[in-house]
Amino acid sequence: MHRTSFVLCFVMLVALAGVLHAQNQLDPQPLDPAKDPDIDMFMGDWRNSIPFNSHGSITERAILSRLAGDDELKPQRKGAVLTHVNRFSRATMDPHASTTPTTLKGEQEVFYFVSGTGIIKAGGETAELRNGVFVLVPEGVEFTIKNTGDDLLVMYLIDEPVPDGFTPKRNMVVKDEKAMPYRNDGYLQVHWSHNGKNIFTTGDGLATLKSVNLLIFNAMTIGQPHSHGPGLEEVWTVIEGKNLAFLGKEIRWQGPGEAYKIPPTGYTPHSNINTTDESILFLYFSRL
Repeated sequence: MHRTSFVLCFVMLVALAGVLHAQNQLDPQPLDPAKDPDIDMFMGDWRNSIPFNSHGSITERAILSRLAGDDELKPQRKGAVLTHVNRFSRATMDPHASTTPTTLKGEQEVFYFVSGTGIIKAGGETAELRNGVFVLVPEGVEFTIKNTGDDLLVMYLIDEPVPDGFTPKRNMVVKDEKAMPYRNDGYLQVHWSHNGKNIFTTGDGLATLKSVNLLIFNAMTIGQPHSHGPGLEEVWTVIEGKNLAFLGKEIRWQGPGEAYKIPPTGYTPHSNINTTDESILFLYFSRL
């Protein structure tokens, strides 16, 4: 290579490295409560919530709920931070209980079953429920859920609004994550160590959310710290394992059933850090 061309290429590479380095810079200033979000307000745990009834026989405990107040960066109640999702709960059904026939209007629901056994009937179709099964119930489809076992049927429930002009699916969508391989490419294999299973997207019938995924962090790994700006609704929930959540300029332990939403400031980084010898399994959903 001609020396001039070599020097030019070297200079361009140095410049590109500088740009990428600048993009990954973290705010060097110390924590400023007057500017930086209170990250504890963006975290929720179902154990701290008052139970409420839905669908006739489902007991829900909110993990995160609709925004309390007018400022999404300064919620007035802990965990009341959602701006694009109606509610996110951990829910249970007693042994052999059945829900009342329910038809959703102006909303859709995503169920992720983690223990117990049951069946769901919707629009003339029936599916078995057990650990690892996801169900998207569209607006306008009547459905019932029955616990067929002697133990609690335990699930996570995401309720999303349906915008005007949206055309919902005509039937429920059922996915078995145990039959889905982890992806080793695409957007789920990003930020150093993210890998996962793309459960639902808009192509599957999501109305407001863009993705519902399972993500796994192997032992002794860390995700690349990065921030998100306005308009994003991104929630991380530990299903199995113990996470060290890096959010803003602080860290918090996060166990099963605990979730956080990333404050959409554009300067509040987040990362997940696995300091243990076991993998961590996350339920993740995002608007963008």
